[in-house]
Amino acid sequence: MTKVAILIDGGFFLKKLKTVQPNVLAADPIAVTKSIGSLVGSHLKQIHQTHGGKTHWGLLYRCFFYDAKPYLNKVHTPVAKRLIDYAKSDQARFRLALFDQLRRTPNFAVRLGETIAKRHWILSETSQKDLLNGKRDWSTIVDDDFVTGIQQKAVDMRIGLDIASISLKKQADTIVLVTGDSDFVPAAKLARREGVRIILDPLWQGVRPDLFEHIDLLRSGFPKPGKGSEGPIV
Repeated sequence: MTKVAILIDGGFFLKKLKTVQPNVLAADPIAVTKSIGSLVGSHLKQIHQTHGGKTHWGLLYRCFFYDAKPYLNKVHTPVAKRLIDYAKSDQARFRLALFDQLRRTPNFAVRLGETIAKRHWILSETSQKDLLNGKRDWSTIVDDDFVTGIQQKAVDMRIGLDIASISLKKQADTIVLVTGDSDFVPAAKLARREGVRIILDPLWQGVRPDLFEHIDLLRSGFPKPGKGSEGPIV
């Protein structure tokens, strides 16, 4: 019987959600969890139509959601020295609540990378150019001239490792990869050599022509943006 593993690049999914599912309340972790479930169910239905079986949900081996832990430390802004408590930010609270909802969903697993701050603040490229060109001097620099230096680490690595592990252990014969990133080509090549079928869902984002060489099918689980909107999904 066909078994399907669905791997979702969480940062990419959340970034694209407002475009592909404009009626979903993107700040509501329960609504976003339901949207993810809808995406997974749609892919399983399409595969079920080809391979058959008792129920399309019976095809699912596991759905993996990849993201990074939110940054939870306190920092001060570089100029005004205003305190920012990232743990109390709306984005941190949303991410933690979403991870909790997904962990409670049957056959879902959450894989989290790290969030680090080697430098808390970086002067923006535009501000740097203005200073170097003499258009501004340091006395005019304010907090808004800086961007955060917080970075996510090890998320892509976890996706690549799971693709390899699932393929080598024969845990699924079809992998649906929801991402717009081409960094997973080496892992996808390994999976296909092991006989695993790779379906790429870029959520209607364009992909590089050479990427088609390393996947078996390009397909989206959501309707094309602008079609089938019926009010908020909550």
